[in-house]
Amino acid sequence: MLIVQKYGGTSVGSFDRIRNVANRVKSLHDEGHQVAVVVSAMSGVTDKLIGMANEMSDAPVERELDVLLATGEQQSIALLAMALQKLGVPAVSITGQQAGLRTTGSHTRARIDSLDAAVTKPMLEEGKVLIVAGFQGVNAEGHIQTLGRGGSDLSAIAVAASLEADVCQILTDVDGVYTADPRIVPDARKLKEISYDELLELASVGTKVMQSRSVEFAKKFGVKFEVRSSLNTNPGTIVIEEHPSMESVVIRGVSIERSQARVTITSIPDQPGMSARILKPLAENEINIDMIVSNIASDGRARHSFTMHTNDLGRAQAALKPVVDELSDTAKIETEAGIAKLSVVGIGMRSHSGVAAQMFEALGEAGINIGMISTSEIKISVTVPELKIEEAARVVHKAFKLDSVS
Repeated sequence: MLIVQKYGGTSVGSFDRIRNVANRVKSLHDEGHQVAVVVSAMSGVTDKLIGMANEMSDAPVERELDVLLATGEQQSIALLAMALQKLGVPAVSITGQQAGLRTTGSHTRARIDSLDAAVTKPMLEEGKVLIVAGFQGVNAEGHIQTLGRGGSDLSAIAVAASLEADVCQILTDVDGVYTADPRIVPDARKLKEISYDELLELASVGTKVMQSRSVEFAKKFGVKFEVRSSLNTNPGTIVIEEHPSMESVVIRGVSIERSQARVTITSIPDQPGMSARILKPLAENEINIDMIVSNIASDGRARHSFTMHTNDLGRAQAALKPVVDELSDTAKIETEAGIAKLSVVGIGMRSHSGVAAQMFEALGEAGINIGMISTSEIKISVTVPELKIEEAARVVHKAFKLDSVS
């Protein structure tokens, strides 16, 4: 088999942990597998490098910041290659540029444009273990670029796609995808498998196992991957294309997102283009909004409500005030902090009715009030008081009998 593994910063956070990774990789190599390993910077190194940059400049040039940040992963790959070589494994470390990973877009948040396996495939065929620096590539002008948050996961998926790997293993400090956060819902169970779309929805509503764009890349190129622990050998969760039997499980998981705030603009003239006028200043200020609800009151005036992270509430109010003042003499902004978002996700919703009713009934019986509601084909999200979010997660998890999912 051709196996691509990715180890995060925690997994290579010390010399002992790097040696542990080396032993795991050696076992695969000894079994006759071809192995490519994508590695993040050691835990804490990237933050340290950013601190160094800020010591030199209040506003570091992003091109130079990328050059600096890329060295974090280069430390990791060299150390892991040395550890493997000491164990008698023919390992070679290569940067993103040497691996043929081409990028496009802006520095510090580049996108993958292509990955040429012309260098990597021959090395694997020679029996070498490849240790590839994650999080980085090079653009058409030859400048080093980093991929932003979750970049090493994305690098691993791209390497797996280019090599046509049998499986890509994302090894981290969690041992799979759970039906809910086990720290909040003690009865949460690890899933044997989950579809790309379900994991994408869970990632979008607060589950931190994988960044959305890595899952999107895997789906686009049909990369089968597994989320599993780097600290044990237990099977993880396989992420694959959905298949018919998955629909028998109505809800796959419950996710929460804390620190949300609601903004409502009332008494808006019911005219074309009003929504765009309201949302444009938020976009210009790079304020991400989530749930959106719009309706018309009995007086013929519209009201728009949307949620965002609490940290963005002040900036949102400042950005919206000039626009609201122009809309009408009666238009005003109302805000509410101290709320959280609860979501249920499952492709089984496509073929089962009554999911929303069951969710709302369970919350109602527990005395938990619902605010805004948002739905997609395989997701239902509601806002609830933040003080009630953990209880809400447990109630809904129990209502859908997720403790029996395996």
